[in-house]
Amino acid sequence: MAFHDVRFPANLSFGSVGGPERRTEIVTLTNGFEERNSPWAHSRRHYDAGVGLRSLDDVERLIAFFEARAGQLHGFRWKDWADYKSCPASQAVDYEDQLIGTGDGVTRAFQLRKTYSSGGVDYVRPITKPVAGTVKVGLQGDHQSEAVHFTVDTATGVVSFLEAPAEGARITAGFEFDVPVRFDTDRIQVSVQSFQAGDLPQVPVLEVRI
Repeated sequence: MAFHDVRFPANLSFGSVGGPERRTEIVTLTNGFEERNSPWAHSRRHYDAGVGLRSLDDVERLIAFFEARAGQLHGFRWKDWADYKSCPASQAVDYEDQLIGTGDGVTRAFQLRKTYSSGGVDYVRPITKPVAGTVKVGLQGDHQSEAVHFTVDTATGVVSFLEAPAEGARITAGFEFDVPVRFDTDRIQVSVQSFQAGDLPQVPVLEVRI
């Protein structure tokens, strides 16, 4: 899949509308009960990039970004201002934010992930696009140094230790991350007169699987 490792201008995505979508198949039985099933293990996020436009200069930047991605052809990074950290938005990233694995004495590579918990139920989301320079890693409660103890692939979200963590060792991480997305349209329609009157163009953006 064609993917450009570049982020959509963060000041344009600020204020955008969007969030996760689930797909649920519901069958109503003759007795009125339901059978519900989901073919998706993970949610898929949708956004509208047009909401964050505030000036004609912003429109020009959007069009330039759209043309460089060739519409829907190439994916890119998107900052979801409502969910872009391994911790609550009001807190600073810490190396003990998320449990990403347990050592077995052999495995050196671990996927970054974020756990969402509610009502005793956990959902674990793989993080594939961490932001460079923000990843912090802990091993058994001790802070690890990047390039000394581990490396991180910002294209996949995989943390690789130079030496395999010991069996039973808790591996934690904190990070900021982007969402891999693409434009969900091959056409942008903008009217200067309508824009100045407050009518913003709709520019749908859709999360892609990596």
